[in-house]
Amino acid sequence: MIPEEILLDFGATLEKIKALENIVTEKARADFYFQIKIGEVKMFNINDNGKEFIQAFFYNGESFAEPPLFANFKYPASAAAVKPTTYYKLSKKKFFELLRHNPEINLKFTKILAKRLYYKATILKEISVHSPEHRILTLIDFLKNKYGGEKLFQVELTRQQIADLTGQRVETVIRAIKQLAQDGEVKIINRKVFR
Repeated sequence: MIPEEILLDFGATLEKIKALENIVTEKARADFYFQIKIGEVKMFNINDNGKEFIQAFFYNGESFAEPPLFANFKYPASAAAVKPTTYYKLSKKKFFELLRHNPEINLKFTKILAKRLYYKATILKEISVHSPEHRILTLIDFLKNKYGGEKLFQVELTRQQIADLTGQRVETVIRAIKQLAQDGEVKIINRKVFR
């Protein structure tokens, strides 16, 4: 996303956290830009019954939790490391200064935010009206387009993570993936899902 040397020039710090540690908390004020150097972060909400709903996963080089910076609202979700993670942290003030001095990076953010809005709109529609199989294929196809390409794509998510991303129970996801494999929509090789 933003080249490391530019982040450092504008005063970013490099932070390290363990798996399951929170980086931001839902309803906290948004004061920093975050970009992953190495690791994996999930954005999530916890409902009143303690069930986790995962909004998205972010990986090496990706930024997360920036919409509240642009619109001055509190974090709508929490963010935590999925595994040990190193990330850049830059103050909101310095982040906007960086964007003013680097219009090409500013344009990149506009495109990224538009893609995230598209993903949210697509997933919201899918989880509200379609079958479990259709929901899962929509998620897998989105991930394949973003990270995969034309060849056979391995889904790096667990069945539980797929359930959390699509608003389903893990048992439903397991049955749906078996059905998708029988229908030839996905392949299961060594317990991994491919499309």
